[in-house]
Amino acid sequence: MARPVRVVVLGAGSWGTTVAGLAAHNTPTLLWARSTETADEINSEHRNSRYLGDRPLPDSMRSTADLVEAAQEADVLVVGVPSHAVRSTLAQITNEVRAWVPVLSLAKGLEPGTRLRPTEVIAECLPGHPVGLLAGPNIAREIVDGLAAASVVATQDVRVATALQPLFASAVFRVYRNTDVLGCELGGVLKNIVAIASGMADGLDVGDNTRAMVLARGLAEMTRLGEAMGANPRTFAGLTGVGDLIATCMAPSSRNRRVGEFIARGMTVDEAVAKLGQVAEGVKTAPTVMELARDYNVDMPIAAEVEAVVAGRQTPEGAYRGLRKVAAGGEDEVA
Repeated sequence: MARPVRVVVLGAGSWGTTVAGLAAHNTPTLLWARSTETADEINSEHRNSRYLGDRPLPDSMRSTADLVEAAQEADVLVVGVPSHAVRSTLAQITNEVRAWVPVLSLAKGLEPGTRLRPTEVIAECLPGHPVGLLAGPNIAREIVDGLAAASVVATQDVRVATALQPLFASAVFRVYRNTDVLGCELGGVLKNIVAIASGMADGLDVGDNTRAMVLARGLAEMTRLGEAMGANPRTFAGLTGVGDLIATCMAPSSRNRRVGEFIARGMTVDEAVAKLGQVAEGVKTAPTVMELARDYNVDMPIAAEVEAVVAGRQTPEGAYRGLRKVAAGGEDEVA
């Protein structure tokens, strides 16, 4: 009898822990945590109190603070560290991951400096491995609580995606396939910036109509840039596009939305991030996204206003005044 597939998740934040919990219901799963205390808590108390409070984790899920041990055990490797830490983490285990082990990214950002997407960083660090991502409208705490949700395994190899689907699926967590890795990954990157704008709308109390306008026009910006870069525009109408956008912009627990709200209520960006206590990828990603927009000659007025706020050149009030100055054309046009 063949032994079961062993899933290893790197990164014990809220989403990494949640994905490990999903996999642990289906197959042996090991979660790598930077903190020995976190790993010990998961093993002894089946909790990750820093990120998920008192929510119980599967008894079968194991954790370790030994990165090499984790890498050597993986039949499937899931990278759940923030985008800026993907390269430095994988550099430590380049020679420890066995050949042909599939690697899935959970990160939703761009590498500072190189502007590479996480799957591209993974491909550079672990050449020869099938690389993809797991993404969708996934609020970690709701999934741990057993509420219904769905996600997408995006890889260019349908056979790999088909093999990975059942490792993370459950009766209430559906896992779909998509071969448009670029589009699925860009959706997760770009929606964080729109979520900051949505949070600023909450903080400024500009009303639901205004926020709905920002979400709709933000989705149009995401789609334009994605299509210019070679993604399938239909991808942005799916789970990793509009689905993830809605969840991130509307959920009270959304990190990027909360940062936008904190800034609009008078905090500096540094104060907002410190109060959050977790990584808000949109803060780091906004300048890089605007570089891409300029390179591909795509007008992104909402992203531009968010980037200006994050950089300290604009106030949230000024950003929303600036958006009102954009002349309206046809709905399928830029403004």
